[in-house]
Amino acid sequence: MSLIDIGALARASALPTSTLRYYEDLGLIESVARNGLRRQYREDTLLQLALIALGKGAGFSLAQIKAMFDQDRQPDLPRPGLPRSGLLQRAEELDRQARRLASLSKLLRHVAECPAPSHLECARFRKLLQAACPTPALARLLAPAARKD
Repeated sequence: MSLIDIGALARASALPTSTLRYYEDLGLIESVARNGLRRQYREDTLLQLALIALGKGAGFSLAQIKAMFDQDRQPDLPRPGLPRSGLLQRAEELDRQARRLASLSKLLRHVAECPAPSHLECARFRKLLQAACPTPALARLLAPAARKD
């Protein structure tokens, strides 16, 4: 069994050693030996850290991520505390967030490139602003007023 010490694990994972010790305190990872005062981990701890980073990136709490591992700290989905429906719901939330971020990106690009003297007078800006709104009520407020001809 090949072991990796905490410093090498920190470099490989781009996490500070304090975070690794914190994850160990929470039971997310486990050191299996010591070399002097330095903790040592199995190489598969890198996979666990990658999964933890993925979970954090998806918006899960460390407690929720811990629930995704079995007692040997191996991925074990679905778990009773986080059923597949919860994972699907989170995926849908991420899709909504991705669409909103894409709208914000388009809006910022337009602002940077639009030659209009006032962005509020630019119809494309207002349309992009409306699309980037987080709520339908706010989007309706930004909708152009209905014309009466």
